[in-house]
Amino acid sequence: MDFQNLNSSKLSSRRNFVGKLMATAGAAGLAVPALAGMPVSTSVHAPSKTVNEAEAWLKNVNGKHRVVYDAPEPHAGFPVIWSWAFMLSNNQTGTADADMTSMVVLRHNAIPFAMKDELWKKYNFGEMFKVTDNSTQAASKRNLYYEPKEGDFPLPGIDGIKAQLNRGAMYCVCDLAIGIYSGFAAQAMGLNAEDVKKEWVAGIRPGIQVVPSGVWALGRAQERDCAYIYAGG
Repeated sequence: MDFQNLNSSKLSSRRNFVGKLMATAGAAGLAVPALAGMPVSTSVHAPSKTVNEAEAWLKNVNGKHRVVYDAPEPHAGFPVIWSWAFMLSNNQTGTADADMTSMVVLRHNAIPFAMKDELWKKYNFGEMFKVTDNSTQAASKRNLYYEPKEGDFPLPGIDGIKAQLNRGAMYCVCDLAIGIYSGFAAQAMGLNAEDVKKEWVAGIRPGIQVVPSGVWALGRAQERDCAYIYAGG
């Protein structure tokens, strides 16, 4: 995919607009595709299956210590690091994994961290979402932080997403953002937006939950007594 062939100023303005829109669209019920002018695969109402599964997933929030990380940007993997640090420091102060919840909400530009390497390669997520592979100093062709390799994190010994999930951490990804950004990709590649969104959803890593929107999940997490921490920058 060559995003340089897109009108760069138009793409930039749309991305900025989408960033502002996504902060309120879920609650307000806005028709995002029509407003953004993109052939994205979303609708005013989230699929009932997505809502039901997300509501059931939220029941996994438990323990005395609960936190939700708002991750709208890749931020060099720091949303994953902050979750690991929360679990580590709680362990060090006497709290077992079973008595805490660390939830990370992947939304906006952080959504590719939920997806398989095949999608990173096919849709050039490293370029699209500005994620650099430390080993090559180029746009990443893989999901660096799901199962990290040596050098992917700034320090050794940091658990990636998969290892954290195995310890009880909770990761979710924004369906609204998937629809919007798969629309960007579909337009750039001359593909059908519905088909691309389906492929992205099918390529989500095991254990990561699709939620109606990132802001929906952040609100629900705080209703379940999760302390809010911004992890985007």
